[in-house]
Order: sequence, then C-alpha cells, then structure tokens
Amino acid sequence: MSRRSSPPKRKVAPDKKYNNQHITMFVNRMMRGGKRSTALAIMYGALDIIEERAKRDPIEVFEQAIRNVTPAVEVKPMRVGGSTYQVPVEVPYVRATSLAMRWLLETSRGRGGRNMAEKLSSELMDAAAGQGTSVKKKDDTHRMAEANRAFAHFR
Repeated sequence: MSRRSSPPKRKVAPDKKYNNQHITMFVNRMMRGGKRSTALAIMYGALDIIEERAKRDPIEVFEQAIRNVTPAVEVKPMRVGGSTYQVPVEVPYVRATSLAMRWLLETSRGRGGRNMAEKLSSELMDAAAGQGTSVKKKDDTHRMAEANRAFAHFR
C-alpha cells in the first residue's frame, strides 16, 4: 500500500545476557539520548525484580506481557467521499509488537514507583497477568475496531 519503496528491515542482534531479540528491541525503544548502558541496566534490573517476586523465568513473564499487549486490529482513518471514517485493519506482526512495546514503556513511565526498573517490572507482571494499563489500552483499541466494523468494507 505504500507509495515508495521502504528500506529493508534491519536484523536486531539478541542481547548478551538472555540471548533474546525482544529484549534488545525493548531496550532500543527505552533508550533516551543514546544512553544504552542505562537502559540495559534498567531492563536487567526490572527482570531481576520479576524473577525475585514472581518466582518464574523473567523472560517467560516478559514474552507473555508482550503477547498480552499485542493488538490484532487497529483503526486507521480513511477519507472516502469527503468524510473520514475510522476503518478497522489488521495489524502486521512487526507493527503489533512495536506498538505493544511502546505501550508497555509509556504506561510504565506513567506509573507510580521508586525507580524505572521497579515501575517497568510492575507493569510487565501486570501485563503478563492480563491486567494493567497497557492491556487496557489494547482492549480499547480492539473495542474501537469492533465499534467501527461497519466501515470494514472501505479497506
């Protein structure tokens, strides 16, 4: 659907400690001002807190959180005959995981807590359990798409 050719997707190297690509992607999104080591420290700190509290594999909790926040459909505005409709469209896998990570970060930054590692660990554990603000955001997105199902034929 894009008008121009898009650049090729870059391969993300898995992180050193857990050998997981999603962690690297998450750290890249968390990073501010190129401070990768700080972002990594926060991420590993959050995973340590999860391991301590949940008594489960932190990677399992992290992956479950991402799965629970990943949206299947979203609405896109489309102009048809002078008026704009919110048309529900399926979300490609890459965009869906990207949105999930973005929402997890956004909601954990907005949480109350002592430090970012603690906020992030709490949000990830909530999301893995199927609750929390980021899961609510996904549900709202799905509800919006469901409400606008009448316009699905504009796709």
